[in-house]
Amino acid sequence: MPGKECYHCHEVIPPNTPHDCWTTTAEKLTEELPEPMVDAWLRIRDTALDFGEQRTYASHKSIMFSRKACYFFVRPKKKVLEVVFFLGRTLKNPLIRKVHPSSKVKTAHLVHISHRDEVEAPFTDWLREAYEVSDSLRLAKPVKKAAGKASKKPAKKPARRSKKH
Repeated sequence: MPGKECYHCHEVIPPNTPHDCWTTTAEKLTEELPEPMVDAWLRIRDTALDFGEQRTYASHKSIMFSRKACYFFVRPKKKVLEVVFFLGRTLKNPLIRKVHPSSKVKTAHLVHISHRDEVEAPFTDWLREAYEVSDSLRLAKPVKKAAGKASKKPAKKPARRSKKH
C-alpha cells in the first residue's frame, strides 16, 4: 500500500506512520534562503527581540512574533521575506505593498524585504509600534456606529391588521 497524501504538504505518508507537517522551526524555514536574505532575516529577528519580552515560533510557513497575540510575522519566500505587521491605523508609504483590515481594530501591512540594508527606519519603527500597540489592540473593542444613524437594513414594517366587519 503506497500511503496517503497529506492535504497540507502533499507528502506521501506510509500507513501507520505519524505525521505532523505543521511542526516546523524558524531554522527549517530559513535554511535554503540565499545569504543576503538570511542576513536580512537575522537582522529582523534581532531587532524584534530587542523590543522586549515576547514569544517567537514557527507556524506552517511563517515565523510568528507575539506578545499575547501575534504582532508581526515573516513568511520566507524564494526571493523575498514577506513581513506582515499589525497596527491600529493604516499607513501609506511606498515600502508597503499591501494593506488590508485583519479585524475590526487591526490593519495588516505587507512589506517585502530582500536585503539586510532594508531593515532600518521607517520599517523598524513600524515593527516597534506594532509591538507596543499589540496588547491594546488585542483588548480593544471595535468602534460602534453612532446612535441615531440609520442602518443599512430597512426598518421592519408593522404587521397589517385585517379589518373585521
